Amino acid sequence: MIIRTTIGTMMTQLTKFTGSLLVAGLFTLPNLVQAQPTAHYAPGAEGIKAATLPPPGVYLRDYNFFYYSDQYNDANGNKVAGANAKAFIYANLPRVIWITDLQVLGGNIGVDALLPLQYTDLRITTPGGPFKDHTFGIGDLFFEGTWSKHIQQFDFSLGAGAWAPTGDSSSQQPTTRAGLGYWGEMLTAGATWYPDQAKRWALSVLNRYEFNQEKKDTDITPGQAYTVEGGLSYGVSKTMDVGAIGYYQQKVTEDSGSGASGARDRVAAIGPEISAFFPSAMLGLSLRYAYEFMAENRLQGNTVTLTITKRF
Repeated sequence: MIIRTTIGTMMTQLTKFTGSLLVAGLFTLPNLVQAQPTAHYAPGAEGIKAATLPPPGVYLRDYNFFYYSDQYNDANGNKVAGANAKAFIYANLPRVIWITDLQVLGGNIGVDALLPLQYTDLRITTPGGPFKDHTFGIGDLFFEGTWSKHIQQFDFSLGAGAWAPTGDSSSQQPTTRAGLGYWGEMLTAGATWYPDQAKRWALSVLNRYEFNQEKKDTDITPGQAYTVEGGLSYGVSKTMDVGAIGYYQQKVTEDSGSGASGARDRVAAIGPEISAFFPSAMLGLSLRYAYEFMAENRLQGNTVTLTITKRF
């Protein structure tokens, strides 16, 4: 069984037209390998069997994100002429998961928490000149409570958690900082369906919705965000699954407050995944690639995610 869990101003001077586009775009630079800071959650963190939580026990799951982009798109999804922006991000997210034996309505209660570490390298070339910046820092702490239930052909999961502004953040240079600088609440709901009796096929969908509070040192409250991800997989053996995964994330409401942007962004991606479980070591591994085929008002790129899960 493969273990799954529910899981500004950047430049001081740019040319007026190109600069305004870039500032809007840079404000939506990926944080924790997501491509819009409206959401703390990084789309693509989960893939096949995304909504399946593990059985009771203690687990350490380590997410390794690699994100690269060399294209910034406008509101119509077209590359902005003259906006030569390149971004590389590596984020490591160690997550502790505890699924307890306590049951409510036939489902197990669990808790988990993670603290991201992130490296960001940003390079921009505009008519106003080049800009380069790279940072490494601690991101925002996340903690949540979960409920999960397993019946004959379905797995169900619910979660409610919060992001705390504990990470490195800056109201002047938000795009290269690991922290977003505001509290956020996230609700999660999903299900995995096994259409065949042997449970070799699995179709999983996981939904997340985020509410954001006012960003510190500003009068801006980021808009709410919706994310859906999941995949279709087939078990080629008892310990290995292969499949196709995808995600979609969008800014649902506009920012509010003095100086807030009315722009909304969204992104969609698809790709393959392979995952395996090694019973003797109680260790799970998964590797997935996501190609962003659609992006509006943000960077468009590629994400590679390596996830390592250890059960104790």
